[in-house]
Amino acid sequence: MYHSKERIFAFLILITLIFSFFTIYVASEETPKVSARAAALYEPESKSFLYDKNSDERLPMASTTKIMTALIALEQLELDAPICVDDRAIGVDGSSVYLVQGEVMSAEGLIFALMLRSANDAAEALAYEIAGGIEEFCALMNERAHELGLTDTNFENPHGLDADNHYTTAHDLALITAEALKNEKFREISSSYKKEITSSEQTRLLVNHNKLLKMYDGCIGVKTGYTKKSGRSLVGAAEKDGLTLISVTINAPDDWNDHKEMLDYGFSTTHVLTLIDEGEYVRDLPVLSGIDNTVTVKNRDKIKIIYTGNMPKIDTQVRLSRYAAAPVSEGDVLGTITFYHGEKAIAKTDIIATDSTERKEKRSIFGFLK
Repeated sequence: MYHSKERIFAFLILITLIFSFFTIYVASEETPKVSARAAALYEPESKSFLYDKNSDERLPMASTTKIMTALIALEQLELDAPICVDDRAIGVDGSSVYLVQGEVMSAEGLIFALMLRSANDAAEALAYEIAGGIEEFCALMNERAHELGLTDTNFENPHGLDADNHYTTAHDLALITAEALKNEKFREISSSYKKEITSSEQTRLLVNHNKLLKMYDGCIGVKTGYTKKSGRSLVGAAEKDGLTLISVTINAPDDWNDHKEMLDYGFSTTHVLTLIDEGEYVRDLPVLSGIDNTVTVKNRDKIKIIYTGNMPKIDTQVRLSRYAAAPVSEGDVLGTITFYHGEKAIAKTDIIATDSTERKEKRSIFGFLK
């Protein structure tokens, strides 16, 4: 009787542990619950939206506008270019680094002020320097949005202060951010927590408004925003195990937790599988009629895929001739490696020559070239 009770008790503990594990596992993959009026979670490599809530609704986006401003400034200006602040940029409403008349600062310094302090005066100083006016700079912003294929975004200023026709969507803001993150300097700036900048007038210590940099492991930026009309807007980005995720909320009372929820969800359900590293496939290929008997070949690209759920079964097909015919030049495509999921080709990389060889000259018995 005693042993029977003991076995029942042990069984109940085991069931409890199994149930607890199941609950924890399921919770980690539960769809995020966010406070935001609009939200999106985006994986830029596969161009996949992992989560969205009203992501196509046009809304004011406050200072997340400055992501596009910074991108254009980085594309248009040399970082060490000295900029004499236009008088029209002095005393702009809202957050500011309090630029003064005649102050000279590098483009890099102004972009740091734009992104870390969310300085509206820095935004206008950059706009006047690049385009000569706010309207002209907004034309550049809207042209860049059009290049990205965005149809639900319109800029009326470079900083995000309220304007009737100034809007975007969570969807579009994620795509703008993905484009900006391709720029290494943008990554550096948006992920900086502190930065000291120096101008002709003074030295300023900037502290980033983005609390995600301290709150979330792997966070790499990018921008906060707030006005009374728009509410709290936030764009975040984080990297873990080779995976980058971009999180966006617009009009979110609890934005920090919203982003933690979305990023946790994304990283728990989405994974990266490297199929081949750059140069991993290496062979010496015989050459017919070449000065050299062989050339070395390798795969050109690193190939990785993003997947959710169980790891997919991948098959590989290598197509490479048994030999190459001279002449062969470095970079010549001599074969391919294709990866399949079932019968569907999902990725491909070329096999290229890594060196060159000329065709061997032949002579007849009479000494003439053949």
